[in-house]
Amino acid sequence: MDVDLSQIPFWALPQHERMAAFRELRRLDRPVFVRENHVPFVGGGPGYYALVRHADVVEASRHPAIFSSEPCSNSIPDMPRWLAVYFGSMINMDDPRHARLRRIVSRAFTPRILGQMEEDLAKAAAQIVDEAMREGPGDFVAQIAARLPVRVICDMMGIPPKFHDLVLRRTNVILGNADPEYTGIQPDFSRWNVARGLAKLLHAGHSLNRLAARLGAERRRNPTGDLVSLLVNGEESLTPQELGSFFILLVVAGSETTRNAIAYGLKLFTDHSEQRELLLSDFDKHIGRACEEIVRYATPVIQFRRTLTRDHGIFRKGDKVLLFYNSANRDETVFDDPDAFDITRDPNPHVGFGGPGPHYCLGAHLARREMTVMFRELFTRMPAIRSVGEPDFLLSNFINGIKHLRYEW
Repeated sequence: MDVDLSQIPFWALPQHERMAAFRELRRLDRPVFVRENHVPFVGGGPGYYALVRHADVVEASRHPAIFSSEPCSNSIPDMPRWLAVYFGSMINMDDPRHARLRRIVSRAFTPRILGQMEEDLAKAAAQIVDEAMREGPGDFVAQIAARLPVRVICDMMGIPPKFHDLVLRRTNVILGNADPEYTGIQPDFSRWNVARGLAKLLHAGHSLNRLAARLGAERRRNPTGDLVSLLVNGEESLTPQELGSFFILLVVAGSETTRNAIAYGLKLFTDHSEQRELLLSDFDKHIGRACEEIVRYATPVIQFRRTLTRDHGIFRKGDKVLLFYNSANRDETVFDDPDAFDITRDPNPHVGFGGPGPHYCLGAHLARREMTVMFRELFTRMPAIRSVGEPDFLLSNFINGIKHLRYEW
């Protein structure tokens, strides 16, 4: 079949056309091999296998000794060292390096700490809705969906409010590096455009890294009890480079995933009024499954890469595979009527937070809490809130993002 997952035009297609293409790929008797683009100044390999079935994605996730996250999982080409210094976080590592870093940073995501954050989350959501109501209807992403996760993560890290907008802008550049709106560059692989795009990417990474480094140095001198203090002090602590990379991972992955889940949630509840009515009939009963279904349906992170450490089935040592979570979450052999949005879906073994295994999303519980708090606030304070028109989608083969979404209440 004529589907080229490496070409930018494919990712500019309407979502239903892309999902139809993945449906056809799932029907093939083996994973398709996709030729890889050669990116100037970065390089590239011969290509990768596309894992599009739920079972294949789960198997790869459960066997990190075979399907390795090294040398990188968040880039199809191997990441050059001059990029890895900013973006070579623990998601690009296997154990024992990954286990060490995850053990240190997991201090911020214990049930006790997340429980203590509940009041702060509710207060932040209320203030964001207050501001949106004063501003009037406009862009749901800019006014609401993007604000909560960035604020929560910056507050966790102890980053002053004056830097929150800067963090959001840098995050947009990092994850929207193929989208002309965020880069001002046409999405092609010409040397000039790639050079300009990489320069913007490096600037964004360097800016966030410096912000984290300054904060880390300050917290080493004067610990305050915030997340950075926990990460840079004690018997096990992060180096300045590790802290910078972790901050970029946290703010990029943590904010973008939740931001898009909240935006998709409003769109889905607008398009499926019966599901909205069901949720509001007993919010506490249904919100848990509703959050899982939003993440399954939207799948904010489209794919991650793995590299074979040895021969395995049809794969050979050194082969690259891409785990397409968006396709796995619509697998007809796992989900009944997978293209339907159903907040009562149970069981719902989606892989929207990554597959099972050591790289399952560390912030999944925080994301669920943020979604719950924000939807409770929205549907309480703005009971008639609804999206208007179609979203403006991010051009990306990595993040299934919504850039803009008009709304009213």
